[in-house]
Amino acid sequence: MSLQPAPVTFEHLRDGLGIGVAEPRLSWHTPGLPVSQDAYELEFARSGVVHRTGRIPGADQRLVAWSGEPLNSREQVSVRVRVWTDEGTEPTRWSDVATVEAGLLKAEDWAAVPVGAATAQDPDTDRRPARVRRDFTLTSPVSHARLYVTAHGLYEAEINGRRVGDDSLSPGWTVYGERLRYYTYDVTGHLTEGPNAIGAWLADGWYRGRIGFDGGYRNLYGDDQSLIAQLEVHHTDGTTTVVATDTTWRAAEGPILFTGLYEGETFDARLHDPSWSTPHPTDPAPTWTPVSTATRDPRTLTAPSGAPVRCTEEILPVSVTTTADGRHLLDFGQNLVGRLRITVDGPAGTTITLRHAELLQDGELATLPLREAVSTDTYILDGSGQQTWEPRFTLHGFRHVEITGWPGQLTDDAIVARVYHTDMRRTGWFECSDPLVNRLHENVVWSMRGNFVDLPTDCPQRDERLGWTGDIQVFAPTASFLYDCAGMLDSWLRDVAVEQLPDGTVPWYVPVIPGGPQWTPIKPGAAWGDVATLTPWVLYQRFGDLELLRRHFPMGRAWVDLMTRLAGESRLWDTGDQLGDWLDPIAPPDDPAAGRTDRYLVATAYFAWSARHVQWAARELGYTQVAKDYARLADEVAEAFRARFVLADGRMTSDAPTAYSVALAFGLLTDDQQRQIAGDRLAALVLEDDARIATGFVGTPLICDALTDTGHVDVAYRLLTQTACPSWLYPITMGATTIWERWDSLRPDGTLNPGGMTSFNHYALGAVADWMHRVVAGLAPASPGYRTITFRPRPGGGITWARAGHETPYGTAAVSWEQTATGLTVEVTVPSGCQGLIELPDRAPLTVGPGEHRLDTGELDRTAV
Repeated sequence: MSLQPAPVTFEHLRDGLGIGVAEPRLSWHTPGLPVSQDAYELEFARSGVVHRTGRIPGADQRLVAWSGEPLNSREQVSVRVRVWTDEGTEPTRWSDVATVEAGLLKAEDWAAVPVGAATAQDPDTDRRPARVRRDFTLTSPVSHARLYVTAHGLYEAEINGRRVGDDSLSPGWTVYGERLRYYTYDVTGHLTEGPNAIGAWLADGWYRGRIGFDGGYRNLYGDDQSLIAQLEVHHTDGTTTVVATDTTWRAAEGPILFTGLYEGETFDARLHDPSWSTPHPTDPAPTWTPVSTATRDPRTLTAPSGAPVRCTEEILPVSVTTTADGRHLLDFGQNLVGRLRITVDGPAGTTITLRHAELLQDGELATLPLREAVSTDTYILDGSGQQTWEPRFTLHGFRHVEITGWPGQLTDDAIVARVYHTDMRRTGWFECSDPLVNRLHENVVWSMRGNFVDLPTDCPQRDERLGWTGDIQVFAPTASFLYDCAGMLDSWLRDVAVEQLPDGTVPWYVPVIPGGPQWTPIKPGAAWGDVATLTPWVLYQRFGDLELLRRHFPMGRAWVDLMTRLAGESRLWDTGDQLGDWLDPIAPPDDPAAGRTDRYLVATAYFAWSARHVQWAARELGYTQVAKDYARLADEVAEAFRARFVLADGRMTSDAPTAYSVALAFGLLTDDQQRQIAGDRLAALVLEDDARIATGFVGTPLICDALTDTGHVDVAYRLLTQTACPSWLYPITMGATTIWERWDSLRPDGTLNPGGMTSFNHYALGAVADWMHRVVAGLAPASPGYRTITFRPRPGGGITWARAGHETPYGTAAVSWEQTATGLTVEVTVPSGCQGLIELPDRAPLTVGPGEHRLDTGELDRTAV
């Protein structure tokens, strides 16, 4: 057969180098032909020995268990697969070889200790970062070499004058005391027999830099700035050279005078020796002094489970305006997260200042939304000719930039904006006949990109940028369609479990930092804490990873047990500080929790919903009695919810859209008549307000589904396509290119919302994109990992065609539909090994297998293409 499986992948990683598990799970798919797998065979090649499993019956091809002996640290194994399909008796060709190589799996593998500058610095001030280096000699030819590296702070490594890797802001932000991520690099090509040198730039980052609002906090994880690096060089003669950070390394201040995630970076090129990481730097030796050492328990060092942050795109300015006083204002046409790369020539000492903001007000940068994030980069020229520079250890959220001090004429190609985020694989697309809706979807994508920077943050521009649990809880379904974010979110959820309090309280944001009296000490809050139950379930449904669900099950169960204790026998969670339907449009700028829906109604609804998710997770994991216990609890909470919050005539005690949305979407109204009364009232409320948005963080992701499921999809489309404020499309009419934090971050008169929280890049309210994928286009998982896929488009809102595609774990799933004079024409693509369920208006459901299928409701026929 000509069919060949795609190369095997390992866990949720695109690259198997430096994997942190001894028995990585294997995945593959069979693109190209409409077939289903009946059996498979795996081949493992390790240390010159080839082992084949033989033919294994079954359709498993997603996260299949490792076969054979576990990996040892540093061990490399080549893997390939072939499959038998329902189309023949002979196997396919073998897949191309994929290689997995273990990182340092045991604490005793580490010889490196943290090293940094010994210079005394005031820990309460902005500190100048250091570089560290070491010379070494290799006495025989190199076979292969690996660099295992992390830092207390941030690092960028170099060997013999060449940068190592292309990642940024590594090792990222985790709960450092418990988990410090390290990365593995193949540096074979960086080394040569004879003299060599290794070095690294260092920065404070999240470890000791200023982070948090209201002035922020320094030294949250320690006051040292240190590199932890272990270079292992394997020679052709079988020997190994290890160069690890220790007291033989040297340190010196570098040309970066200061760098901070919020503040920006200042670089003095006059102090830079480009040869500093070569065996023969031109700087005099006395500038390099012995390092100081710090401590790090190697048991806390962990390999990554997802991709690092990288530059993924470059954008040129769409306009450059020069002011009367010589400043340049650049518009990149897109609100983005990243930094500038400049190419410039000028006299020594020339100082160029780059200031960033998301929008202009009265022709100047609007910096009020940044609060105390200065977002300013400074470059001082050395006069040596044309130079290209980009900051290393900061990021900004911006569309507009002000440049001062530029020498001579600013040419079109002198400035480029470089977009940075966690380098996840794009997996989801959507498009329809309405250009405003398309722009809304594109804004959602950009806001996800800008806020998935090693962890899921709330905003990328101001003095905050924290991993708010409520934001990702509502956005996870959208995120998991658009990008393969399973590895990244699994890593972050591990930190949520670490930060969970012994009583089960889930923090407002993770990692936890001091947050002032509203957020510290940590208190339990509905919708935010429910990330512990809802997000692992979403990831299981979208990526089919049962072990991920198992790993996070204790965290979710502990959260529900806490709510059970807080509610007591009444089963009503009606105490404590709750954020309710955060950022309801009627909430005043200085009190975003003051919405129209009873916050304890919201809390009790989430209590029931999370209990139900613990039941479902327990069922999937085979915990039969546990599933029964939490099913009973969920039923009791739902009954208490109805008794307290549903009136005799079927209306809610809070006669507000969010109240009806949570009751319907969370399955709390079990009687069909009661559900219809609630759906009808919800639709009436929406229409009474001319289909303007009247929901906040809680209600917004749910309202369109609540309307759709009760026969009011037309009203849901009215909400989607409304352009008046507040609405999803209103910001687009105001020029938005990302999702805003507030419905009216920019008011209709062009003025800024005066609230202290006025971000123009905040993905939470973009959670409606999940409904767009499932309902407007009509593509949704019907079983975990999209093994079964529902194709159920529900046209409306004047949209005449739509299409969506998703790279499922088994291959490409797609749907497109178009209204014609005779009905609806639908085309679907089902990946190999999957099954499709096509449900069209006024037609019986149709089950189809892998391949491309076309259905025309006007002709009442189906043709396999």
